[in-house]
Amino acid sequence: MGKLQRRMVVSDASAPYYPSDVLSLDELSYWIAFSRVLGIGPVRFKLLLDFFHQDVAAAWQASSATLAEAGLDQRTIKSFIRQRATITPQQELERLERLRVRIITWRDEAYPPLLRKIEYAPSVLYVCGNLTDDDRHYSLGIVGTRKMSAYGRQVTEHFARELARGKVTVVSGLAMGIDTVAHTAALDAGGRTIAVLACGLDIIYPSSNFNLAKRIVESGQGALLTAFPLGVQPEAGNFPARNHIISGLSLGILVTEAPQKSGALITANSALEQGREVFAIPGNIFSSGGAGVNKLIQDGAHPVTHINDILMSLNLYMVPQQVEAQVDLPTSLEEQALIALLGQEPCHIDDLIRESELGAQDVTAALTTLELKGMVKQVGGMQYIRAVRG
Repeated sequence: MGKLQRRMVVSDASAPYYPSDVLSLDELSYWIAFSRVLGIGPVRFKLLLDFFHQDVAAAWQASSATLAEAGLDQRTIKSFIRQRATITPQQELERLERLRVRIITWRDEAYPPLLRKIEYAPSVLYVCGNLTDDDRHYSLGIVGTRKMSAYGRQVTEHFARELARGKVTVVSGLAMGIDTVAHTAALDAGGRTIAVLACGLDIIYPSSNFNLAKRIVESGQGALLTAFPLGVQPEAGNFPARNHIISGLSLGILVTEAPQKSGALITANSALEQGREVFAIPGNIFSSGGAGVNKLIQDGAHPVTHINDILMSLNLYMVPQQVEAQVDLPTSLEEQALIALLGQEPCHIDDLIRESELGAQDVTAALTTLELKGMVKQVGGMQYIRAVRG
């Protein structure tokens, strides 16, 4: 695997560098140090933070007896103390600062809200490039086989391009095949993309995608993101965790082409476990690359033949207009009255007129504005519900 790596971080030296939104540099150095410790993942790290009242330095420096009192088992304590002796927190921070790698922790407002909701969300994210508010709320994962067919390439290019044009950020894993096409098509369309790595940001894997990784960062159209510290190799066991983050960052996952045994299906399963939508493009029944996606559809994934199948399902069909409306249109008393009346049960416009005691014209105008803002959704037959937003 070593021949397929390039040990060079991709960074944008011109971009402003913010190590963390809320943590001091000293605190941040200990968060980074803990992320290096094998055996202390999100669950055990939260256990320590709670026991030490968020004093991460005290947790790092604690004695074996105190760590046991905090709830760690003896095997984990011995492993931690052994690893702690080889890690200098301040040096870890300095390495990241030299390479202009940004660190986002649970405590930071910049932490992606969709990812924050999942089980075992990583406590620390390492980022090269920029993440926008739209990335955090309007992202869709595209995954599939490394050994794609001409059909797989065609449909991936099409859907990634259309999503990007609709201001939806494309998330994928920088792998060869479908991932590469998804990232590239999003960039070519002038959209945004996030590449999630299964290794440290000083190792671009595969090395053949170094220039793609560089383009993602230097174009200002996206970011490289990982939960793994610098120097961590792209070992096989890291890829399920990488896939878990891809789906965690996304409102849903689109599988464009995949055989029955594919990492893309692991990502789809992660999405289902996280309560996210899974979409699949029907494949050729005579092709091994279609077997995985067709099985997903049989198991309940949304079959997709048009971009609107995704956008309507996720209530993303008006994202650009929603963003503009949120900035330009104030919330009126009429809008407030209608929002108060709406929930997840469809309500007919006539009932809204009667219950709000507003004129029909005022209700129609307010509902149109609320749709643009993404706050309500028409579900057919002039019936409306309050939109559920990420």
